[in-house]
Amino acid sequence: MDHRSHTYGVVAEFETAEQLIQAAERTRLAGYHAFEAYAPFPVEGLAEAMALKRNAVPLITLIGGLLGGLGGFFFQYWVSVIAYPLNIGGRPYNSWPAFIPVTFELTVLGASLSAVFGMLALNGLPRPHHPLFNVDRFAKHATSDRFFLCIESSDPKFSLSDSLRFLKSLNAVNVSEVEDD
Repeated sequence: MDHRSHTYGVVAEFETAEQLIQAAERTRLAGYHAFEAYAPFPVEGLAEAMALKRNAVPLITLIGGLLGGLGGFFFQYWVSVIAYPLNIGGRPYNSWPAFIPVTFELTVLGASLSAVFGMLALNGLPRPHHPLFNVDRFAKHATSDRFFLCIESSDPKFSLSDSLRFLKSLNAVNVSEVEDD
């Protein structure tokens, strides 16, 4: 029977950050790729234990800033030189020093908007409800005093019985199946 259609994954609860780091490293070394760790505060060394790669937000921000700046500059150029040229005091139509403030502001606007929306998209947000909140212990302790590691059913190696047995072998306080909504 395939449990992937109704199971989001399996989650293990740990008492300390060190236990979570060790569990994350052993999970990665066991060949799992689709797993997440949850802690009530930032845990130094957890990203390395999970072998997380750099995300694309800086690149998205750079592209957004470049598009905003270039768009602002060329819009001003189009208005001043092509669409509505005005000879004011004999200055050239393409008076680029006058374009700098708007170009700068649109660069900042493009970069900030693309950073925010890129981060939201890459995080899969907005997501009003996450299946992990179906686990009572996660809902009560995840943001206060416990550490959790969830192996998702989307992982190619995922098998409900094997994954449960593996997480229990990590000396977790509690191991639970996570039902998908």
